[in-house]
Amino acid sequence: MTAVQQQWRRRFSDLVAGNHSPTGDPVDAGARLVVSDPDGTEVFRAALARHHRFEDDEDQVVWIRPLVGGQDTGDGYLFNLGLVRRRSLSWTQACVVNDGVEIDLATGQKARIEPVDGPELEQLTRWDDFTNRLSPDEDAALGRLDADSWHGRYA
Repeated sequence: MTAVQQQWRRRFSDLVAGNHSPTGDPVDAGARLVVSDPDGTEVFRAALARHHRFEDDEDQVVWIRPLVGGQDTGDGYLFNLGLVRRRSLSWTQACVVNDGVEIDLATGQKARIEPVDGPELEQLTRWDDFTNRLSPDEDAALGRLDADSWHGRYA
């Protein structure tokens, strides 16, 4: 792995984990994904769950979990884990730019992983509260990012 790959992967990991919080508390920070078409038009934006997985260098894939949907209920905010699925970013090139990571995707689009704020930070906070309800086994299964569907509670 090259020094540039190590640098962007380290920054990516720190963003997703919230290791860039000005308060030192990772729950005050996190990451969001912003995807743009080649003409610069934004086509997708979402907070990212606090886990990811890089495939081998030859595959040039990183697995993430964008936080979409959810519903406020009388018992707190709930997510349907069948909908909040893992997603892959197949990349051709990536680098650290300012406070984020810019990734050229195999589709021709650009992805930016950046510090989260605003509505996406609120969504990440709701996700953190929701995942506190999960059993250790459920939480570990989500974190592995190795399954395309969810069976059981919250499906």
